[in-house]
Amino acid sequence: MTELTCICCPMGCRLTVDEDNDYAVTGNTCKRGAVYGRNELMNPTRVLTTTVAIDGAAHGRMPVRTEDAIPKGKLFDAIEELKKVHLTSPVHCGDVVLENLLGTGVNVIASRDL
Repeated sequence: MTELTCICCPMGCRLTVDEDNDYAVTGNTCKRGAVYGRNELMNPTRVLTTTVAIDGAAHGRMPVRTEDAIPKGKLFDAIEELKKVHLTSPVHCGDVVLENLLGTGVNVIASRDL
């Protein structure tokens, strides 16, 4: 049994996930909590937010994020990959900065105009 705090909504339900019983989740007050608890133990994912270098802009770093969650185990590799990215202004919010990050099928997009 593993205990987690659900982060799907402000309720912060205390979840209990029973790995021995097909990852059955208890303690959730909504369906999203059950999905979160199961996924968190079977295949944890996170949305990555960070910055990359940019030339010709008001700031030297450009905020970026993944369009969707990527496997938690790939976060540090993704950060290393994004250290290699160097943009040139102008870049607009929503522009794809890097396609198919680490073969995950998830793009990295700009989070603001610079």
